[in-house]
Amino acid sequence: MPQPPSAEAAQRETAQRYRFLLDHVLAGVMVRAADTRLCYANAAACRMLGLSEDAILGSYEPDPRWSFVREDGSPVPADELPGSLALRGRMDADNMLLGLKRRGDSTTTWLMCNAYPVLDDNGQPVEAVISFTDVTDLKKVQQSLEKSEERLRLVLRGSQDAPWDWDLTSNLLYYSPRWWEMIGYEVGEFCRDTSPWKDLTHPDDWEPARAIFHAALKSGQESYEMEFRLRHKDGHYVPVLSRGFILRDADGQAVRVSGTNTNLTERRQAEQRIHHLAYYDSLTEVPNRSLLLEHLRRSLLSGRRRACQGALLFIDLDHFKVVNDALGHDQGDELLRQVAARLRACVRDTDMVARLGGDEFVVMLEGLGRTADDAALAAKAVGGKILAAFDTPFALGADSHRATASVGVALFGAETKSADCVIKQADLAMGAAKAGGGNALRFFDAGMQLAVDGRLALEKDLREGLERGQMAIRLQAQVDQAGTVVGAEVLLRWEHPERGLVSPADFIPLAESTGLILPLGKWVLREACATLRRWADDPVLSRLSLSVNVSARQFHESDFDSQVLEILAATGANPCRLKLELTESLLAHDIGDIIAKMARLKERGVRLSLDDFGTGYSSLGYLQRLPLNELKIDRMFVRDVLSNPNDANIARIILSLAHNLGLSVIAEGVETVGQHAFLQANGCRFYQGYLFGRPIPVSSFEASLRGRSA
Repeated sequence: MPQPPSAEAAQRETAQRYRFLLDHVLAGVMVRAADTRLCYANAAACRMLGLSEDAILGSYEPDPRWSFVREDGSPVPADELPGSLALRGRMDADNMLLGLKRRGDSTTTWLMCNAYPVLDDNGQPVEAVISFTDVTDLKKVQQSLEKSEERLRLVLRGSQDAPWDWDLTSNLLYYSPRWWEMIGYEVGEFCRDTSPWKDLTHPDDWEPARAIFHAALKSGQESYEMEFRLRHKDGHYVPVLSRGFILRDADGQAVRVSGTNTNLTERRQAEQRIHHLAYYDSLTEVPNRSLLLEHLRRSLLSGRRRACQGALLFIDLDHFKVVNDALGHDQGDELLRQVAARLRACVRDTDMVARLGGDEFVVMLEGLGRTADDAALAAKAVGGKILAAFDTPFALGADSHRATASVGVALFGAETKSADCVIKQADLAMGAAKAGGGNALRFFDAGMQLAVDGRLALEKDLREGLERGQMAIRLQAQVDQAGTVVGAEVLLRWEHPERGLVSPADFIPLAESTGLILPLGKWVLREACATLRRWADDPVLSRLSLSVNVSARQFHESDFDSQVLEILAATGANPCRLKLELTESLLAHDIGDIIAKMARLKERGVRLSLDDFGTGYSSLGYLQRLPLNELKIDRMFVRDVLSNPNDANIARIILSLAHNLGLSVIAEGVETVGQHAFLQANGCRFYQGYLFGRPIPVSSFEASLRGRSA
């Protein structure tokens, strides 16, 4: 039989077994004697320390080959290490997290350490057993989570989002600090359930919000969003956008909802600012054309349903340009602001005052009754208040300024076609008020529309007539004292294929207002110069001059003088045979520029005549400065020289003045022998009028002169 092992052999076998076991566990195990000398280290401990068992056995604490740090990176003193604490305190040191830093290695190995003392029979520590586990991977995961959490906290702090979380099983709600901050409360001022949400939600928003929330829970959807208002601690309501994400169990039942509330205050304010910029006039703060049209269209729709009448008042300031020119645009702007304020004071809160631009305002009145008569009476009353509001002077800086306005009224109701049509009608009525002298109110009627439609058609035809060669010139003879023809005035005629011969009284004012006078005037000037060039080779006609009327708008073109000289050069006409008749109205502006252009033309031989003298802006001072050749007595003075002493005296004064200034004089509109005799007796040497010939075609004019010479 085998002999049982001796006690010494059994002990040695047991020690080997324990060592084998300790060397194969994943945790590091070390034993330190009472003097901190290391007397045992298993394989895992050696591996973690990076040294062999022989190299570390017998070492004392602290060992310069390694060191330990806390989580904050600060070094751990030797007497605070787990083994030292166990030996000194005779008690266990549990779950201490330490970072192991080996000499020559920049990495840190994180260890979870435990230590307990081994006591002798007297209770004195003789050694300490230390175990430690490598938790570096867990530490990295923890650090990654902490970074993610910190990143999330920073993102949420920098945004308008306030997180919340609702555990539906326990009915507990987590409100983040940002959630409370958004509505002005300290964290936790309310309990952690649904009561803050319910109690602080605007009464009008609670039921709709609750319905959306419960519908989302029942429908199986994963998320939802809704808007509602939460009451701030100071009493106002904060608009929020709430987004929720729903967590469901295996049966599809909602068990948790997490989400964020976003403060919409800045967005709402930005939307209001954008709306204000888009729909309100920045100078006067009243609605602009866009908002007016929107409200007017809406009013027309509702008016058709309710058969209710309204009115639009178009207001334009009289002579507003004078304010800008005389006082400056800043004072003009101030006047417009004050006008807007007075207009608002004249109407009800439900009425609209809008600015279309410049000095044009519109007042829209709604709900004026079921009949046009009722609406007209109400609109007239408001229009009267508006005109009366201008009676009080406006304070512009240190001075006061009186202003008036022209008001046009157009009614609208079930039969009105469009908003643009109403504005157009009110504008036409305002134009009629202004044409009558201003400071008045006029209503639109069908006759106005017919007149405007006719004017538009005439303008279209006039443009086409110029393009299609429907224009022609007529010549009216100008004679001297002996009755000899010395020249002619060029007069424009329009021979329309359907309208027939259109009177200049009808189309010249239209050409002036539309700007067509510029191409028309240039065409007439070119025709006149071409005629002069053709006459230059005719012994009968070469001595004649042609007078061409020039409108103020033509003359004020910056290059008018150059245009005339270019046409003369292109046609080859003799400048000395061309006479330009200038109206007194052009003298109202920029006299220096006018004189410079006249001087340049006169220097080239062009003769200059002042037409309609005595009816406009002339003064003796201007007359002395202007490089004129001739004055033309207007027909209004010639007509009654035999019956009206005043007209006779004016004619004598003009003739005397011209004689003293060395200017020639021609009288137009001479129709009787008596008129001719009076003018001749008072020193007039040249005449024009029906007494000497009516305006006739160029060919007829030429034939009549050739017939006389024969």
